[in-house]
This record gives sequence, C-alpha cells and structure tokens, in this order.
Amino acid sequence: MSVYEVFHVNCRRLFLDLAAAFCLLAAVASASGQVVLPTELSERSKNCIQCHKEKSPGLYQQWGESKHYRANVGCYECHQVEKGDVDAVKHYDHMISIIVSPKDCARCHEREAAEFAGSHHAKGGRILGSLDNLLAEVVEGNLGMKTPSFPGGVSAAAVNGCWQCHGSEIKLLDDGALDPATWPNSGIGRINPDGSEGSCNACHTRHTFSAAQARHPDTCGKCHLGPDHPQKEIYEESKHGISFFANLDKMNLDSAKWIVGEDYWSAPTCATCHMSATKEQAVTHDIGMRISWNNRPVVSIRPEESDAKMDLPGKNILWQKRRANMTDVCIACHSSTWVSGFYVQYDGLIDLYNEKYAKPGRDLVELAKPLRKYNAPFSNKIDWIWFELWHHEGRRARHGASMMAPDYTHWHGTYELAKHFYMKLIPELQSMVDQGLASNDPQQVFAARQLAAQIATVINHPDNRWSVDKMDPAEEQRRQKARDDFLNRYKKQ
Repeated sequence: MSVYEVFHVNCRRLFLDLAAAFCLLAAVASASGQVVLPTELSERSKNCIQCHKEKSPGLYQQWGESKHYRANVGCYECHQVEKGDVDAVKHYDHMISIIVSPKDCARCHEREAAEFAGSHHAKGGRILGSLDNLLAEVVEGNLGMKTPSFPGGVSAAAVNGCWQCHGSEIKLLDDGALDPATWPNSGIGRINPDGSEGSCNACHTRHTFSAAQARHPDTCGKCHLGPDHPQKEIYEESKHGISFFANLDKMNLDSAKWIVGEDYWSAPTCATCHMSATKEQAVTHDIGMRISWNNRPVVSIRPEESDAKMDLPGKNILWQKRRANMTDVCIACHSSTWVSGFYVQYDGLIDLYNEKYAKPGRDLVELAKPLRKYNAPFSNKIDWIWFELWHHEGRRARHGASMMAPDYTHWHGTYELAKHFYMKLIPELQSMVDQGLASNDPQQVFAARQLAAQIATVINHPDNRWSVDKMDPAEEQRRQKARDDFLNRYKKQ
C-alpha cells in the first residue's frame, strides 16, 4: 500500500470516528435522563488518573487507547455512585462502586443496556441452580473453599469454572469489600449488587472497551468452546472461519461504522451474524434476535418458547421474524436460493436429532427413573450416558449444522450420538429392565415392564429397526443397488 493510500485510509477512519462520536453525543444529549458527554475531563477523574497512572500503568494505557478517553469519559464517570447506593465504598476522597454494571453503562448506553438486559446472555447467572452447576458444586467439587460469604464452604470447581463464564452472584461484605469467591468475575450473566444482571466487560474488556475486540471471534471463544458448545472450534472449521483468519487484515474491525457488505466482505464473525449492523438492521445486543432454534435444551425448541420461560421481551417475537433477520445478514454475501437451501439442511438435522434421539431418549430415561439404584442426579450410570448424549454430542451435532462445520455435525455429533444411543443407552436401559424383572418388588417389576415395552417400540421404529436386522426389504434392496452402482462406477479397469 502506498503512502498516499495509507494516508487516505487513516483519514477515512478518523472521519468515521469523529462522525460516530458526534452522532453519539447528539443521541446522548437528546435522550431523557441520560448524561451529556463532558467537554473536558472532570476534576474527579483527573484526581483518579494522577494515582492510577503511577500505580496501574497498564490500566491507564488501556483507557488512553479508548474512545472513552477521546470523549472525556474518565474513571469517575463510570465508577460514580449515589449516596446510599448498596455498592458504594469509600476510595480515598471519593465514594465509588468497584463494579461497573450494565445499569451504570446505561447512563450513556441506554438502548444497548436495555437490549442486553432482555437477552439470554444477561440471564447466564441463573445457571447457578441448574443441573450443570450441580455437577461443579457437588459431583466434581466439595465445600473446601471458605470465604466470609461462604463460611460453610463453596466448590472451587464452580467458582473457577461455571461462574467465570455464566457469572457469579456478587457478595458484598460489611466493609463494602467484595467476597473473593464472587470477585473478580466478568461472567456474562453476573448478578450485580445494584440488582442488574450481566457484565458488559465480558465482551468489551476493560479499560479499552474495544468494539473491535468484541467483533473478533476469539472474544466469544472464552465461553463458547469445549465438549458441550464448541462454537469457537466449529467457526474455525467452517468456511466462514477459514476465510476470516485468511483475511484478518481486510476485516476493518476497528471501523466506527461496520456494516457487512460495505465496510468488510471477506468473512463474517460471530458478531456479524448475531449482533452487528446490516444495511437494513441496526446493531443489537440481544443475541437471540437472529436465531430460529434454541439448541441448548434436551429437545431443540423455538427461541420464543425459551424466552417465554424466562419472561423475556423476545417471547413475543416469533422465530420466523428472527430467521428473516438472519437471512438479511446472509444475503449480504449469499443469494436467497443459497440461504433457503441452507435452512432446509439445518432444519433437517434438527428434526433428525429431535425425533430419532432426543424425544425417544428422553421418554426412555424418564420411564427408567423408578429403576435407578440411587435418586441423586449423576449417581447412576444411565445419568451420565444420557447427559452426554444430549448435552455434549447432541449439541455438537446441532451447533455444527447451524454454523456449517461438517466434522462437528457428523464425527463429533451424529456419529457419537448413534454409537452411544445403540451401544450404551439402550443396553444400559435393558440391563435395568432385567434387574427390575428379577426383583421381588411389584413396583420394580411394573416399571421394568413399562420400560421394556417402550424400548421395543423405539427399537422397532423405522429409524432404529436396522439395529435388530429388521430393515424394510425394499429399503435394503435400494441400498444394495446403490452399493452396486457405486462399485461399478469406481471399479478398477
């Protein structure tokens, strides 16, 4: 790139930054109840900076790179509190809040905070009472970690694992300090002392609060990876991810205006599809507004159904509207025929998972409950087999299809599903039937007979009867012809 071209690009970016700052200032000034950006740095923030420049030079440099710095938004503007606020602590000559919550960010970013508050991201902390957290608290952990708020102990596995992505419930001590089991924490659904849920810092890492960083897939990869929801790895396998990393220098991630098809076009990122602006849509901080399946539960459901369970605003927005929103993103680079074809493929995989594995498996495991040796979750072999089927392998298959990663859809997904459905789940259920029938307890015998009948129904379903040599003769003939045609086509000459 020539010197002239570099100068032209830098001027363009500066112009866009200034234009964005002007628009932001106008919007903030006109919004009822919101602060107006200061024309110069406040004296209180100047006092903060004098100390932090010396004691926390990295923090100071991060802030110096931020748009907050250029807008005269300093330490005090974000950390200020009102007299009597529950999270107020005395810090030298000022009363501040250590935690900057979405409620604090809303003083300037009202729309963004409201959208985020209505999203599943903001509710991530509610996992604290779920089956996943029981694993970390009881099955994996113990009560060996003791802090002032947890004198009886808390599991270090939960504190260092689940809570760091989903968010902890921040506990305040009598002197205003934060309990070390719950802080530091930047979990996306953190439950803050001021009553708000969430952490903007989960994606816009302090103290730069960079939009470019939030747009990069690695940011999402802090939480969206691993055996149960490997979206980061799935993205990297997909053609979208391959193109992104091959063209990172063309992504224009730090542009104030970032519209797909206009400001970048080499590849989409997680933010592109789920949050960022298109020619027709503004940026959204509700990541559920463009997804048409919720693939987190045992059986995939429509997103408005899961929103209704949490009483979120999205309960009134049907999946068809959300799919139209995502289609609008896709057609920046793809034809409508391509997009509609993708959704036929994706819906087909969800239907396969739901009907062949999820619903039958769920019903069988429910019937097996009276035959379990112990009542505690994860205290029986069947609990682990079923949990990994839907929570790990089933999610990988579904998420892989949703983001077009064939290896995760098949080898890490449906292959593992099939292997463990036929070779682990059904055999273990049959073993429980045998034990129940051999019991002298009439209730056990009754439960075993019910389960045996349901196993027979499932195994003799057209999807599964191949496994007991009962494939339909016409289907077997069709498959034999396909094999013969293949061999004839590719046989050695």
